Amino acid sequence: MPHVNHNGTKLYWTAEGSGDPLLLIMGLGYTSDMWHRTVPEMAKHFRTIRFDNRGVGKSDVPPGPYSIAGMAADAAAVLDAAGVSAAHVLGMSMGGMIAQEFALQYPGRTRKLVLGCTACGGPKAVRAERVVNDTLMNRATMTQEEAAVAMLAYIYDEGTPRERIEEDLAIRRPVLPTPAGYLAQLQGVIAWQSYERLGQITSDTLVIHGETDRLIPIGNGQLIADSIPGAKLVRIPNASHIFMTDQPEASNAAILEFLK
Repeated sequence: MPHVNHNGTKLYWTAEGSGDPLLLIMGLGYTSDMWHRTVPEMAKHFRTIRFDNRGVGKSDVPPGPYSIAGMAADAAAVLDAAGVSAAHVLGMSMGGMIAQEFALQYPGRTRKLVLGCTACGGPKAVRAERVVNDTLMNRATMTQEEAAVAMLAYIYDEGTPRERIEEDLAIRRPVLPTPAGYLAQLQGVIAWQSYERLGQITSDTLVIHGETDRLIPIGNGQLIADSIPGAKLVRIPNASHIFMTDQPEASNAAILEFLK
């Protein structure tokens, strides 16, 4: 079970497949296990590297808050451990924020960039409904199971079969975050923004977003695509925040078409 030690924090990482390297960065409170619908397809074409952000899973939970810039540095440390100088980078939700920061801080290490269901913060960001934000903030006071279930209506499309959602929950339950780890990541999200720096991103960029996303509304994807030179926006119909569960075939196809 490989780990890399970065500034005193052990980070779990693993890799599957072969070919050009592709780094996967997961979102708030989720472990790298949630790439289970993505890795099998990506690993057919790429050396697919994934890791647990600090605060979750098999990585350490140091005292928070964690900054997005610090988690981008964690991602760079994982690439170092994997012996990779530069990689395609795919980030989802908070992972998309980390991916933006990675591309800004390490442009020479960023090949193509994929930003999924994410935001850039700043004055023009499209905010979620109040009930969504309240639920997000209150999760730190809930039991792990309550916190996982509370967000389901806001992150999955209403047309997604319940058994597919239950498959995700079965994977998440053994690795649900502690309140301390979740809150430390959330504090980093709240304190961060890239809006005024997006024009500095030089990597070819795909922005991919579910049309029914209630957690991070699709207007945020449009804002990012409009702000990064040459970026392309792909809208996934009948998909919410977890678009790789709502529409796995469509989302994987869009990502592979862009990367290949």
